[in-house]
Amino acid sequence: MIDIGPLRPEDRVAWEALARGYKTFYETTVPDEGYEETWQRLLLHGAELYGIGARLDGKLVGIAHYLFHPTFWATDACYLQDLFVEEAARGQGAARALIERVAQAARERDASRLYWTTKQENTSARILYDRVARFHGFIRYDYPLN
Repeated sequence: MIDIGPLRPEDRVAWEALARGYKTFYETTVPDEGYEETWQRLLLHGAELYGIGARLDGKLVGIAHYLFHPTFWATDACYLQDLFVEEAARGQGAARALIERVAQAARERDASRLYWTTKQENTSARILYDRVARFHGFIRYDYPLN
C-alpha cells in the first residue's frame, strides 16, 4: 500500500537519493550544497515550496515538489515542479498517488489549474500523464540568462 504524506526530517537521506535521480534523469546538475538548501526550504512548513513523499512499506520511494503562483487571468495556479519515483517502485501507483495529493492541495487552495512539464521522450511517465491530465500541445522554451 502506498502512503502519501509530508516529508519528515528522517527522510533526508532517501529524499536526496530520489532528488538526485530526478536531476540525473533531466540531465541537470545541482551542487551538493544545493540539496541541503532545498531540503531546508521544503521543511519550512507553511512556506512557499511544498514537498511530499510516497512510502511503500514505510520506505520513501517517491517525491513530489510543488508551488503555487499568481496568474494574470485567474486565481493562483499550482505547478508540480518535480515528480520522481525510484525505478524499483514504479508501476505500483506511487506517481499517480503523488499527483492526486498535489491535486487535492490545489483544490483546497482554490487554484485555477494544476500543471507540470516533462520531456517529450519520457514515454513511460507520459502514459500515466495522458490518463490523469490533458496535453494541450504547449512546448516549453528556456531562454538562457547567463
